[in-house]
Amino acid sequence: MTLERARGDATRGGDSCYERSMSSQRHRELESVIDRIAASYEGPSELNNLGSVALPNKRAAIEALWHLKHVLFLGFYGTRALSADNLRYALSEHLYPAEDHLIAQIGRAASYDAQVGRRKSQPDAWVSQAVHRFLARIPEIRRTLDIDVRAAFDGDPAAYSVEEVIFSYPSIEAIATYRLAHELWIEEVPMIPRIWSEHAHGNTGIDIHPGATIGPGFFIDHGTGVVIGETAVLGSNVKLYQGVTLGALSVKRNQLEGGNPAKRHPTLEDGVTVYAGASIHGGDTVIGAGSVIGANVWLTQSVPAGSKIFGRSRS
Repeated sequence: MTLERARGDATRGGDSCYERSMSSQRHRELESVIDRIAASYEGPSELNNLGSVALPNKRAAIEALWHLKHVLFLGFYGTRALSADNLRYALSEHLYPAEDHLIAQIGRAASYDAQVGRRKSQPDAWVSQAVHRFLARIPEIRRTLDIDVRAAFDGDPAAYSVEEVIFSYPSIEAIATYRLAHELWIEEVPMIPRIWSEHAHGNTGIDIHPGATIGPGFFIDHGTGVVIGETAVLGSNVKLYQGVTLGALSVKRNQLEGGNPAKRHPTLEDGVTVYAGASIHGGDTVIGAGSVIGANVWLTQSVPAGSKIFGRSRS
């Protein structure tokens, strides 16, 4: 063996020992961190969730939503040309996994809420029955969305086609997600509707609570920063612009009757238009049919049908 080779072997051997030593040290340090994190789970912190049934898997819940959006707009999101011959097969590719995910995740959400006392335990068959009632309403959801899409196209001269609206307008994603989440909300499904609506909020900047009631022909132009609260009621053919808030006046949770959400958000009757940055607040506030609310207006009281409110606040 040459002197150079011997030196090389010794150096490599030393490096190997050093690496093993460093690996062992990192292992001890990481184990110490794990011990300290595990200790942080002791006690009553809201972040701790030991000894309970499994919470819903957020990724699986959103995957169910992904499949359902394909069902709503299959001709736009599908990977193949559609025909009468392959339509049922293409739908089944999304409805079967959506059903599986929904039954599993809604089951987890309901079981957890029952365990912590937020709801009564449901019969074993309740989850699958609720899911099937929800899925059976998809044709009606599609009919309503068709009216929403047409309202977007008719209401925006910058839209060159309905296809462009469906593919590119964030309001369509937000409204489609809301219409799905709202149906689960009606079924009193916990957690999943809010997971869906906040997923859409993150993607679009449009925050629509699944508890809101919104009629057909709904259009949000541009959309960023729109907030629609849980007890808001919107009639048919309502149009909102970016930055509109349909909110509640400040109230503490213990002031809500029985802990339930009283009517805290406004009502917009048919054909109301609200321009950018306007804020309308309060459960007793009703904006009459056909009214136009100008940009940056603050409203906390009702206005009659046909009103035009510009450049000043009403409270």
